[in-house]
Amino acid sequence: MRRQFTISYREIISVENLLGAWQEFLRGKHGKQDVQLFQLHLMDNVLTLHYELRNLTYTHGGYHHFKINDPKPRDIHKASVRDRLLHHAIYRKLYPFFDKLFIADSYSCRLRKGTHRANNRLRVFFNIVSKNNTRICWVLKCDIRKFFASIDHQTLFMVLDDYIKDDRTARLLRKVVSSFSSTSVGTGLPLGNLTSQLVVNIYMNEFELFMKHKLMARHYIRYADDFVVLSHSKSWLESILPIMRSFLVATLSLSLHPNKVSITSLASGVDILGWVHFTDHRVLRTATKRRMWRKLLPAATHETVASYKGLLRHGNSHKLLDELKRIAPVLD
Repeated sequence: MRRQFTISYREIISVENLLGAWQEFLRGKHGKQDVQLFQLHLMDNVLTLHYELRNLTYTHGGYHHFKINDPKPRDIHKASVRDRLLHHAIYRKLYPFFDKLFIADSYSCRLRKGTHRANNRLRVFFNIVSKNNTRICWVLKCDIRKFFASIDHQTLFMVLDDYIKDDRTARLLRKVVSSFSSTSVGTGLPLGNLTSQLVVNIYMNEFELFMKHKLMARHYIRYADDFVVLSHSKSWLESILPIMRSFLVATLSLSLHPNKVSITSLASGVDILGWVHFTDHRVLRTATKRRMWRKLLPAATHETVASYKGLLRHGNSHKLLDELKRIAPVLD
């Protein structure tokens, strides 16, 4: 039997939790007009939200849609301040419980994880599988097609129900998830929701448990919709690929991107998480370098220069660092 989430609905919707969530939500948003308007009558707004949640009359509002390039075009759907406050309140109670259940090598949207730690863990796995470059290390690299847009609501609800037995908490999560759909049949999560980051990891945890306990994939790493499996046996990777595909389709209604599945040797270079990894070093992906120069050359600022310096120090990028200092000497 799976571990059960024991925090009560009353604690999730409490005024204390809503106010704590507000302080977290507010970071970096003080200048936003909608946030300022909500804060003008903060206690009234929080108490009204609390009463609606307590009386089970709360309804989730709509979304404001806009596009960003990060670096590829993405559709963002932003909820109202009121609804985003609730998302934070839910997240701050659910995240500590579920984070303990996730495998160590899931790195997306988790505290003390991220792309740098994922890349460093890859390096550890490379050394283990290759026995410090004394044998070939093969890497199966996969990408889930239309990741957020393909999350099936009913499947997600069943997964959540395995952990959450409180009916009111389960219904609240269903309201939040059902507030958005990318199709007419109840699929998709909005990229703008904090809760989306958590529930997509809960969803993918089903796959990760399958990978670890059924396929015995010891050297597996995932970040968002990208994941890799490492092995010294190319034939083993080829054999598990159709099994993985079948599980994703049958259990989670997800599919692998047909043009983004490959099995390559580490010696030939593995392009993932912004870097191209080789046996003894890694270099910045060409597309990432081009994006960096596009952002820096028009108007370099202290913040952008510092950000890219931090990025470049995680790989073999001495020449790029020297060039960065040359084009932005005043900001160095």
